[in-house]
Amino acid sequence: MRRVLMLSAVVVLLAGPALAQKSGGTLRVSHRDNPPSASIHEEATISTVMPFMSVYNNLVVFDPDSKQNRPDRIVPDLATGWTWGNDGKDLTFKLREGVKWHDGKPFTSADVKCTWDMLTSKDSKLRKNPRRSWYFNLNEVTTNGDYEVTFHLGRPQPSLLTMLAGGMSPVYPCHVSPAQMRTHPIGTGPFKFAEFRQNESIKLVKNPDYWKKGRPYLDAIEFRIIPNRATSLLAFIANQYDLTFTAEIAAPALKDLKAQASWAQCEYLPTNTQANLLVNRDRPPFDNPDVRKAMVLAIDRSAFTEIIGQGTNRLGGSMLPPPEGLWGMPPDFLATVAGYGADHEKQRAEGRKIMEKLGYSADKPLRIKVSTRNIATYRDQAVILIDHLKQVHIQGELEPLETAVWYNRMAKKDYTVGLNVQGVGIDDPDVVFYETFHCGSQRNYTNYCNPETEKLFDQQSRMTDIEARKKLVWEIDKKLQEDGARPVIQHDWGATCWRPEVKGVKLAVNTIYNHWRFEDVWLDR
Repeated sequence: MRRVLMLSAVVVLLAGPALAQKSGGTLRVSHRDNPPSASIHEEATISTVMPFMSVYNNLVVFDPDSKQNRPDRIVPDLATGWTWGNDGKDLTFKLREGVKWHDGKPFTSADVKCTWDMLTSKDSKLRKNPRRSWYFNLNEVTTNGDYEVTFHLGRPQPSLLTMLAGGMSPVYPCHVSPAQMRTHPIGTGPFKFAEFRQNESIKLVKNPDYWKKGRPYLDAIEFRIIPNRATSLLAFIANQYDLTFTAEIAAPALKDLKAQASWAQCEYLPTNTQANLLVNRDRPPFDNPDVRKAMVLAIDRSAFTEIIGQGTNRLGGSMLPPPEGLWGMPPDFLATVAGYGADHEKQRAEGRKIMEKLGYSADKPLRIKVSTRNIATYRDQAVILIDHLKQVHIQGELEPLETAVWYNRMAKKDYTVGLNVQGVGIDDPDVVFYETFHCGSQRNYTNYCNPETEKLFDQQSRMTDIEARKKLVWEIDKKLQEDGARPVIQHDWGATCWRPEVKGVKLAVNTIYNHWRFEDVWLDR
């Protein structure tokens, strides 16, 4: 059963009569840090997706009324329908007519082609392209008139439609440069970009010409950037905003919030973000697999789940654990993975022996910097990691980095050791394996590259038998963990809270990334 904490006010509201949606008003939302840009295709963070997803549309989306993002729960958006052909290698979309970009220009099939040509081109004008690896199998996109477009694959790949349904797959306009999309994005979505004040606020306003008649209900959305976690919660309690940043409230903070604001409506859910250990295996001494092994042996994963999640966070591999996750290793299989045992002192003793053979000791530790993003959820877990590494003669110093610096450093592999909180935008093996572990992927921060494992990536990617594919995915995930490719420490849970007058918020149990269109949200005030 998924864990959902709904405060007492919810019970009263559910018992009452259904309310008709009201139009008007400004939704006030807190934001945890300064987004690196407004361009979703160039970023890999919820800090960009949550405030800017409502500017755009996709070809298709996950059904917002489904609590779990699933491949069989995908609905049209800019597309009106789709068909597979050529033995699963061609995916054709019929497109919606009469849609306009925010600057009044018409949306056509050319915009779809331009978007995916940009994402797959080696000469793309994108400054960053974190999801280029998703489309390794896309040969070309062709158009048939203004309202039909076909994606041509090199081989069958059922996950393509799933990838197109995520919040990180919007359609961009052909006539707007990537540079402008970073600072003043143009979309077809329910809200138009109005203003972005660095380190202060983001404002969106209603699109009066939105193609979905009667939407959105809100006149505007204003995000206020409040980096300090305690300050943000106090501001919410004091009615300075209506909705918290998604999943930013950890279990201890949620208890405090409940004690001070019994009226708040909250959902505490898996986020499909995972804490993982980043080790730059190209830099000595971390090019030595024994050093990397000792680091993994130092980690007590259960301590992370107890301290950070007070027992709610889960252990797992690269895929989100079930039942919320569709592809994660079940507990009995996870127990067979090396490094997930319960005898942590035995593991640490083994790690110390490895380090002592290499010349390190308590008096002569290996001194390192542990880089992490300067956000509370990252820093908290990095501090615990540093404490654990001491157990195997590794002395860490915390190096917090601002968001833009963090992503640039990781992309350039300009670090030695890092504590990462990786967001998985879509619960699908192709997304995780090709984005995180594929040789040469921009998001493969550890430079893990194993040709034999990549053959297994391709094998599972072709499979249409879901149960057979799951079993292969578990075997792949086990190998990745035992290889130390990017060791997963825990899967995080977090709460999102809103005031009782906020209606229409719909969250999923297996991602925080795909439900921030805001077109159905309204204010009862």
